[in-house]
Amino acid sequence: MLVARSVLLFVVAALFEIGGAWLVWQGVREHRGWVWVGAGVVALGLYGFVATLQPDAQFGRILAAYGGVFVAGSIAWGMVADGYRPTRWDVVGAVICLVGMAVIMYAPRD
Repeated sequence: MLVARSVLLFVVAALFEIGGAWLVWQGVREHRGWVWVGAGVVALGLYGFVATLQPDAQFGRILAAYGGVFVAGSIAWGMVADGYRPTRWDVVGAVICLVGMAVIMYAPRD
């Protein structure tokens, strides 16, 4: 049950962080305005809060493991939001990152 909760928290954190960065990008680079930038800043703040809800108490481990989720999530976000078409190497790299995340976060501890 703890693993399922942790994975769900990683997904929610990714939605806030990647979505927040995308909103800032849209506000600045695509000239959509400061409301988009402000919404992005709020979403990025929520990402930081969600990360604290992970059951593991080690900040470094959680943030390092989240990096793999961020990589894979960013590719997925680009596909959905911007029509990005990943190459097979993008997909292989994302899978490697997710495997690394699983090892860092869920490998047995002595």
